[in-house]
Amino acid sequence: MLNLETAHKNFVEKLKNEGKSGATVVAYSKDVEQLLSHLTGMGVNLVSEIKLGHLEDFMKKLTGADYTLKSVSRKTNATRTFIKFLHSIGEISENVSLGLKHPKLETKAPRILTKMEYRALRDATRNDLRTYAMIEMLLQTGVTISELAEIKTENLTISGASGTLFVAKKNNKEARTIPLNKAVIDAVNKYMTEERSIVKSSGYLFVTKTGNPLLIRNIRSTIDRFFKLAGVEKAKVNDLRHTFVAHHLASGVSIIYLSKIAGHKRISTTERYLQYIDRTGEQEKTELDTL
Repeated sequence: MLNLETAHKNFVEKLKNEGKSGATVVAYSKDVEQLLSHLTGMGVNLVSEIKLGHLEDFMKKLTGADYTLKSVSRKTNATRTFIKFLHSIGEISENVSLGLKHPKLETKAPRILTKMEYRALRDATRNDLRTYAMIEMLLQTGVTISELAEIKTENLTISGASGTLFVAKKNNKEARTIPLNKAVIDAVNKYMTEERSIVKSSGYLFVTKTGNPLLIRNIRSTIDRFFKLAGVEKAKVNDLRHTFVAHHLASGVSIIYLSKIAGHKRISTTERYLQYIDRTGEQEKTELDTL
């Protein structure tokens, strides 16, 4: 009989062995820890005692505690993943989480930067070579912030005005090779020339002055600061990824090709951007395509 504490430890270890990012492991661990605290309070001590009603009561408790629907949905996902794990290793005879419903979420339109906004963002970072290179990498390749943080110099292949970025398989995303255009190549080359010794010794592309890899939270806070300096309101780092997808679709780039480059699991994820773009000017290349 497996107790809740041991089950939690085994689950976290399983996530680590699967290569989940540190942020993902921490998030799942905390969500499951909260679930187990609730179960203990209901007198459940062994995983074999977990019932669907216990899980539903947990979600009702969260909703009553004024958690956002998005937070409840995330915790629902963590709960279902945890219960599925217990079922897969034979600790529970039935995956009771299959009956657990996600709360209905309203799908918000992605925040897509206008040409004026991303030009302002570039202008604001011109004198900060590292931040400028990060902005260009996000805007020109569509990588996520976690993928940006994990880029190593060995992942880059640059020859003159052409190059590629290799993004390894992780978090259920297939490995992919992204072409680099002149804008990002120039930005990365200038940054690496300035910080050559530090970058070379670290192995990571984006590092601190002491050679340590930039953490995701540091990247986010830095770019948020430049959003403010540029006067770009209500924008987040992931909106640069939205901008990459939307502007390339507006320029007529193949949905199938763009879906692979962006690392979308489903082509429908890429297709949903079509409703948010103006395709009347497809014949005119956007700045993101030519840079």
